[in-house]
Amino acid sequence: MNSRWKLIVLSVWWLSAASIAGAASEVEPPQPQRFPGNRVLLGTVKEIRSDQAIIDIGELQLRYLPMNVRKDKELSDLNIGDLVEITVNDQNLLVDVHKAGETSHHHVIRGQLAEPVDTGHDKAVIRTTSGKEESHLVRPVARSKVASIPVGADVIFLIDELDKIVDATMGSVDSVHRAAALGQQKSPLKGNLSQVAGVILRPLKDDTIVIRTEDGNEQSYEVRPLIQPRLAKLSKGDTAVLLVDEENKGADVAFVPKK
Repeated sequence: MNSRWKLIVLSVWWLSAASIAGAASEVEPPQPQRFPGNRVLLGTVKEIRSDQAIIDIGELQLRYLPMNVRKDKELSDLNIGDLVEITVNDQNLLVDVHKAGETSHHHVIRGQLAEPVDTGHDKAVIRTTSGKEESHLVRPVARSKVASIPVGADVIFLIDELDKIVDATMGSVDSVHRAAALGQQKSPLKGNLSQVAGVILRPLKDDTIVIRTEDGNEQSYEVRPLIQPRLAKLSKGDTAVLLVDEENKGADVAFVPKK
């Protein structure tokens, strides 16, 4: 009898272990989240100065990275010869930098701005798709983007290791249209920026872009150098919302990045 019970117990234990192992094999390891429009550049640290690291990314122009980007996150200092991964956004601005092989803990939140951002544009309240409201500080690199987002538009936010917003983009073509419709609810911008929503008639050429606005008019805008790399990704027929400054020049743009 004892032998029989031992056999039953061992059989149950083996089946339980097999089930747990099978379930564990179905759990995928966490994957780094890729944010629309972001890209990663590989480089080598060539020189260290008191407040910045100089990175060779294999192009004629070197990259200069502020050292406090890593210090704020309590990451180890960069040293000459380190291989690094530099993440830049669709405006070619620095989002993050990590040593090769170093774990990044960025994550994505889908939702809407629950209210206009504060006067300094350094804090935003997000209402997630589940209805939860979260308050996040906004890094300087993302402040103009976040401030241009109307309350209620569907947006994807990129959050860094310090729980700060480092990037934001429209989640779909529908959300670009919705952003235009909600334009009056956007946060007050620094400077006098107005929104022009429409379809690209002529892509960026000679620093100028032509848009057919939602009321059917054709408008031509000179584009400031800072956003030209982003606008260069747009083709004829693409939907976009252009932010135009007091000199009637394109100063920022919202669109759905191509996959």
